Amino acid sequence: MMTASRHPASSGEPTANAFAAFIADQTGARKATVIGFDKLSGGAIQDNFGLTLELDGGDRPGHQAFVVRQDAPSGIAFSLNRVQEYAVLKAAHGAGVTTPEPLWLCEDPSISGQTFYVMSRANGSASPRQLIKAAFSDQQRRDIVHRLGIELANLHRVRPPHEGLDFLPLPSPTHPAIHRISEYRRYLGAIDEPHPVLEWALNWLADQVPPAGPVVLCHNDFRTGNYMMDGDQLTAVLDWEFASWSDPAEDLGWLCCRSWRFGASHFEVGGVGHRHDLLESYREASGHPVEASTVSYWEVMALVRWAMIALQQAERHLSGQQRSLELVLTGRMVAQMESDLLDQIQELEATS
Repeated sequence: MMTASRHPASSGEPTANAFAAFIADQTGARKATVIGFDKLSGGAIQDNFGLTLELDGGDRPGHQAFVVRQDAPSGIAFSLNRVQEYAVLKAAHGAGVTTPEPLWLCEDPSISGQTFYVMSRANGSASPRQLIKAAFSDQQRRDIVHRLGIELANLHRVRPPHEGLDFLPLPSPTHPAIHRISEYRRYLGAIDEPHPVLEWALNWLADQVPPAGPVVLCHNDFRTGNYMMDGDQLTAVLDWEFASWSDPAEDLGWLCCRSWRFGASHFEVGGVGHRHDLLESYREASGHPVEASTVSYWEVMALVRWAMIALQQAERHLSGQQRSLELVLTGRMVAQMESDLLDQIQELEATS
């Protein structure tokens, strides 16, 4: 165990003492004793640390578990910064979404060398492997998918303009799908290698644009692996760095995307349950029905977007900004996404 010093970190590396001293200042604690500190799994774009403290006095005395979320050495174009992500997390938490409680934001680089924020730590696991392999009954699967629909419905009640979220640009042109297509064409054009399948998929998306839904706050990475489960109970929705104003169907399509089924392809909702249960739950909770065909369209968009993110992840390694085997292997996954695009568009064409 360690007792936190009131001095800033001596280098840019995050330290338990630096974070603990910051939390002691925020809470008014006389002393913060570090019980545990570790880098958490996941967080391929940002760094997440688990920090357990014993706080003496202040407004949160006793044994406390926190997560510190900090800027990584490099990022990607899609991602919000930590100040923006913290604001989104506060808005989602205020709307009744099951998020970790956002506690404190720190923009002082003398603490750890990076901007970070602190949130409460939820119980459970976000591991897709554990969730997919769990022996859930049919009713448990329906209940989980029902809860996911409610979470998205709560989030999508946040609409522009919204205090504190003025940094989020509205889709331009106003149709979110057309905005995304234009955005992804720009990203693809900036990549110094050809990807004809992605170009073809963008052309298909441009030809098939469905009617737009309302513009709402979307998580844009709401999927298995980014929510925590304790048994069959959802305990937290995580990783808000991709949030934006968009069409509700974008979140629904991302959750149902083939990439997030982790081998359980017959369960369209994140490898856990069925699409029709999700859409029914979402309709009941939001009062806004979404057509299955519209969700299928956004599933194709999700595959294109995930391919773009994977290419940008690889570039973080190849550019020398952040050497990482995980990042470069993510880039190698693009071929699978392109194969999935060919299959899914062919299936949609056959049923249209």
